[in-house]
Parts: sequence; structure tokens; C-alpha cells
Amino acid sequence: MNITAGAATALALKPWVLAEEQEWKSPVVYPDPAVEVIDPRFAKYKVGNAAVERLYVGTRWAEGPVWFADGRYLLFSDIPNNRMLRWLEETGEVSVFRSPSNYSNGNYRDRQGRLLTCEHDTRRVTRTEYDGTITVLMDRFQDKKLNAPNDLAVHSDGAIWFSDPGYGIMSNYEGHKAPFELPANVYRLDPKTREATVVATDMDKPNGLCFSPDEKRLYIVDTGPPKNPGDPLPIRVYDVVDSVRLKNGRLFVNMSPGSSDGIRCDVDGNIWSAAGWAGEGYNGVHVFAPDGTLIGKIHLPETCANLCFGGTKRNRLFMTASQSLYAIYVETQGAQTP
Repeated sequence: MNITAGAATALALKPWVLAEEQEWKSPVVYPDPAVEVIDPRFAKYKVGNAAVERLYVGTRWAEGPVWFADGRYLLFSDIPNNRMLRWLEETGEVSVFRSPSNYSNGNYRDRQGRLLTCEHDTRRVTRTEYDGTITVLMDRFQDKKLNAPNDLAVHSDGAIWFSDPGYGIMSNYEGHKAPFELPANVYRLDPKTREATVVATDMDKPNGLCFSPDEKRLYIVDTGPPKNPGDPLPIRVYDVVDSVRLKNGRLFVNMSPGSSDGIRCDVDGNIWSAAGWAGEGYNGVHVFAPDGTLIGKIHLPETCANLCFGGTKRNRLFMTASQSLYAIYVETQGAQTP
């Protein structure tokens, strides 16, 4: 969807807008050139008469999309504005779901369908109960404050795996500036016992993470700056042992010259990675086969921070990208989540 500057301003001022109110600059010619097939393996995932749609504009840094099939809506974070927004599939309306949100970042659902949230400002992982009350699942480790939990994934056994790079305490823009009390770790949290263990310590800034469909692998993005010229900007992959620990951490792909952020896996084991910070031709979503080959791209005019699969058939890819929310239908589905 192409929107003029005037329409973009209008969208930013009102919480939602109907399609007939939008100003069109030009229609998208099918197949949408924003969807690029790099390897023949990606061709089957491209829907010829589906285009990238801009659903909303008006965030400062959109993050953490999570789909609620039972309510037909998407929740996502607007970190600097200290709020969470809700997009309704039926009407396209966007409204404020939670404000203040404690500068929420990543969101997910547990195996019972409850909302899980990483909060920067309170430096904690929370669960929103069915009645709307908020339960603090973890805010400390070994009597020290967490840094600022960032993103999370849920194993089929109910355990919550989350990253804690600390971006929320590095400035006052996405939280509040504060000293680090812990290394930047990845944790596994048992929500029943509240027992937490460190599962990865070998990254500078662990960020987005997701399991393979069989849960035998865990992919983790490291968004820390390279220590030496030529060092990779990696997505790493680990073998999951007995569902509780990781081993054999290794490079999956190098995202240089840009960087990844949030990632999701589809039912075929492909990794769909947010991509940005490298300009036109790079920004958007990069799709990698299980062997690490780049097979396709979805080009966006903004840096993409995170993504998730949703919609009635789990075949609609939602992308939170800087100031906007985008979506496109694809011929695959996200790996099963509640």
C-alpha cells in the first residue's frame, strides 16, 4: 500500500483509518515487487496476488507483535511512547491496549493463551491473566535486577525462554538509564516453580529468539556491535538438550552489513528475520532456509524490528517496522503457537 505524506500525517493523528479514507498514490502491480525470490525454494511461499499492506503508521519504534486468534486482533508495542496498541482484523481499527506499558518490548502467549510481556522500565517478565491482572513472573536473578528483558519464546512444556540484553537501561528513550547488575544472558524460566536458569552467555546483546518446529533447535539473534572489523552480525543456532539447556552454539547466518532483531520460524523450518539498519534494498524481512541459505526478501521502506504469523489461517505475516505496522499473506504458516 502506497500512502502519500498527507495521508501518513493523518494516520499518525488518528488511531485508525478505514480503507476508503486513505489517499492512494498508485496501486500495487501484481506480483508485488517488494517480495523478492532469491532462491527457487522461496517461490512457493509467494502469493502472486498478495501485496505488502501498511496497516498503521504513528509509532516511534514498533515492536513485539503477537496474534490473538480467539479475538482476531494483534497486539504490538510502541516502546518510546510507553504503550501497547491493538489492531482489529475485522475493522482495521487501532486503539491503545495498555498505557503506560512500562515500555513493553517483546510479547508472546503462553500455552494457556495468556499474554507474556517483556517490560523495559520495570525490568521484568509479566503475564496478563484472564481477568486482566498482571502477574510478575521474574524481575531478579540471584538477588540482582534483570537488565531489561527484550524478547521471548515459549516451549511446548510451558517454559519461557527470554533474552535480557539491557537496551531499556542504556538510555531514557526506551526505559530509564541505570547500571547493569547482570551480564546479558538468555534465561529459561519455569512459570510453575519460578525457577530460572541461564542457558546462554556467549552473546553481547542477545535479542530475538525462536524454536524450530520440532524444538530441537533454538535460534538467537545477537545485536551487539562487532568487536573487530569483519566480525559477523549473527543469528546463532543451538541444539536444545532435554528441553532445558543448550549446546553446540554456532553461527547460523551473518546479517552484515545490517542486523536482525526479531525472528520467527514457519512450519517448514525456515527462519523469517526482521532486517534493518542498512538502507534500501536491505530493510524488511529476510527469509532463510534451514541450511542458512537466504531464499527470499520482503522489502520495506523502514527498518523492521519484529514480526509474527497470524490471521485466521496463520498465513499472514505481520511486521512491526519503525513507525508502522505492515502485513502480507504468504503461502506458509507460522510454527504452531497458542
